[in-house]
Amino acid sequence: MANIIRLEDIFKIYGSGETEVKALWNVNLIIEEGEYCSIMGPSGSGKSTAMNIIGCLDRPTSGKYYLDNVDVAQMDDTQLAHIRNKKLGFVFQQFHLLQQLTALENVMLPMLYANVANTERRDRGIEALKRVGLENRLNNKPNQLSGGQQQRVAIARAIVNRPVVLLADEPTGALDSRTTQEVLDIFTELNSTGITVVMVTHEPEVARQTRRIVWFRDGEVIHSNLTADDLSVVS
Repeated sequence: MANIIRLEDIFKIYGSGETEVKALWNVNLIIEEGEYCSIMGPSGSGKSTAMNIIGCLDRPTSGKYYLDNVDVAQMDDTQLAHIRNKKLGFVFQQFHLLQQLTALENVMLPMLYANVANTERRDRGIEALKRVGLENRLNNKPNQLSGGQQQRVAIARAIVNRPVVLLADEPTGALDSRTTQEVLDIFTELNSTGITVVMVTHEPEVARQTRRIVWFRDGEVIHSNLTADDLSVVS
């Protein structure tokens, strides 16, 4: 199986001298194409910094980051924006939907920046919403949708450009337990079709539904291949 994400000797240091903070320290991590893994660790462990680097939202101080076999570690902002739009999909705890747009219009938005033709944007947007079970909510605006439905719109938006990796940062943090399970079932289904899913979570019950757990502490990867049964040992 091919590597889709490869971090090599990644350091991320903020400040200098007495104010220096070592957010990531010599991180090496491989995530293979088609994996479904979660990233965990206590507050300040470096998991969010690692996710920002994996998502091309930040650059490491040093080291190499290969995304789909391209070293993106030191790309400039324009190059990173292009990579994010082309290869990555993002789902966050807050849904970040535009309130004045319908569900379909929200989902179509990333394709506008990717210069996809209008007719194709609509077709792909409808298909993405069907995949998350919202084909009957195309014309609803966010304030007409439940929290779980809004998160499903956000997932549809994240997959509409057909990314190689879907990144989810605490995607169930604002949801109740029943809706959490509905959203996790969607991630599992998407992964079953070949989409690589990487999720940051602080919830063990969420992480246990992924197939591999990476544990950060003090800016380092302490465990890179935990299973659900291992969690009680480290948490």
